[in-house]
Amino acid sequence: MSDLHGRKLTRRELAARMGDLAQVAGVRLMTLGDGVERGIRMLEFRTGAGLRFTVLVDRALDIADCEYRGQAIGWNSPAGFRHPGLHDYEGEGGLAWLRSFSGLLVTCGLDHILGPGDVPAEGYNYPGRSTQRQSLHGRVGTIPARLTGYGEAWEGETCVLWAEGMVRQATVFGEDLHLLRRIEADLGGTEIRVRDRVVNRGFAPTPHMLFYHVNLGWPLLDEGARYLAPIRDVIWAAHGAAYAAQGVGYRGVPAPRENFREQVWQHEAGADPDGLCPVALVNERLGLGFEVETRKDELPCLYQWQNFQAGHYALGIEPSTHHVLGDLAARERGEMIWLGPDESRSYRLTLRVLDGAAAIGAAGRRIAAIARQPDEDYPALSGIFPALEGRRPPRSLP
Repeated sequence: MSDLHGRKLTRRELAARMGDLAQVAGVRLMTLGDGVERGIRMLEFRTGAGLRFTVLVDRALDIADCEYRGQAIGWNSPAGFRHPGLHDYEGEGGLAWLRSFSGLLVTCGLDHILGPGDVPAEGYNYPGRSTQRQSLHGRVGTIPARLTGYGEAWEGETCVLWAEGMVRQATVFGEDLHLLRRIEADLGGTEIRVRDRVVNRGFAPTPHMLFYHVNLGWPLLDEGARYLAPIRDVIWAAHGAAYAAQGVGYRGVPAPRENFREQVWQHEAGADPDGLCPVALVNERLGLGFEVETRKDELPCLYQWQNFQAGHYALGIEPSTHHVLGDLAARERGEMIWLGPDESRSYRLTLRVLDGAAAIGAAGRRIAAIARQPDEDYPALSGIFPALEGRRPPRSLP
C-alpha cells in the first residue's frame, strides 16, 4: 500500500479517489523552451509525499531541481541548466565546464575526474596521439541521454516511479563507454535511487573514473546547518592553511560571504556492516535534512565542497572512485580502473530526505555509530591516501 497524506491506501482505493494518478504523483516528460535551457528534455518526478525533482534527459539524466514540501534542497547556479549544444568542453583552459555546472546531481567522468590536464593516450588506437587533454570533471555530464523508458510501474500494491536511459561517451580511435542509468522513487516516498552501470563497449582497455557531485542549496543550506559524516580521518584540504583565516571549518555552515574562497576536503569515511556509507547535511531550524548514501566498495573516496560565496552558495557531498590526487597519480599508484572490452562497474546512489527531528536524530546516531567525526573544525590533515583495492592494470594496450 502507498502512504499518502496520512493514509495507507491500496491501488484500488487510490483509483477510486482520482481519475488519473497524475493528480497527485507521476513522471512527466517536457521540454524547456527559453534561454540557455532551450531544447533540453526534462522529466518531472512527483511522489505525492512532497518530494519533487527533475531529471535532465539531455544532461546525462542528472538531477536538476529538488524540493520537499516547497523547500528547495538542490542548488541552482547562475549558469543555469545550459543546453549541451552550447557547451565548450575544452574552453577556458579546461574550466568551461563551470559554465554548465548546476543542479542537485552532476555526474563526473567517465574516464576522467577532477582538474584539467594532459594525460597519456595509451588507450587510443591512433599513432599521432600520445596524450589527450582532459577538462574539469570529464565529459559525461553534458552528453544527452537516449531515453529508453519512463513512467509508473505497479508491483502488487507498490508503485515505483522510474526512468531509464543510456549516455554514450565515445570517439573515433578512442573510448566507447556507456552509462546505463535507472532512477527510481516510490509513490508516497521521500528518497531517490540512482542505479548506474558503466560499460566499455569498445575493444581496448579503457580508463574509468567517476564521482557524483551532489550539490545542496538554500534553504536547506543555511547558517547553522551541520555536515555529518562517518569520518575516520581527514586526509587533505585544498589551501588548508587558509581555512582558519576564513573562519569556516568542515563541520558548520556560515551565512553567505562576498569574498569567500571555495574549500575542498577529502575525508576517509567508514561504512556500516552492510558496506553503506551515509553522509548528511542537516538543518535543525527547518527540521530538514538530506542524506547521501553510497557503498564504500564502489565509491571508496569522499570529498566535501564548501562554496559559501554570495550568489553561489552551495555545499557538495562528493563520493568518488579515486583520490583527489587525480588521473596521473591514479595511474602511477596502480589505482586507475581499467575496463576491458564488455567489462562494467556498477554504482548505487541513494538520496534521502530527513523530515523532522526524529529522522535527523536517527541519521546522526547511525552515522556516529560507524565513526565519530572529529570535534575540531580544522582537524590535522594526515596526508595518508589509503591504497585503493580491486584495481588492476590493463591486460594489453596498443
